Amino acid sequence: MRSNTSKFTLRTDPELLLKFHYVAEYNGRSANRELDKLVRKHVSEFEKKVETIPKDWLEENRRSK
Repeated sequence: MRSNTSKFTLRTDPELLLKFHYVAEYNGRSANRELDKLVRKHVSEFEKKVETIPKDWLEENRRSK
């Protein structure tokens, strides 16, 4: 069965990652859910302030990423 989610590897400072896990736990979320929430918020703010990401760009890049 194929998952409808993508994987992404993040390289970061170990202490920052520990702090991030603390924040996620404080908010009652896994680190994965916390990061997903932050990425969604960031993209949403970008689209409100700058521009909506074009659907044709998404389609082009969906195949290559």
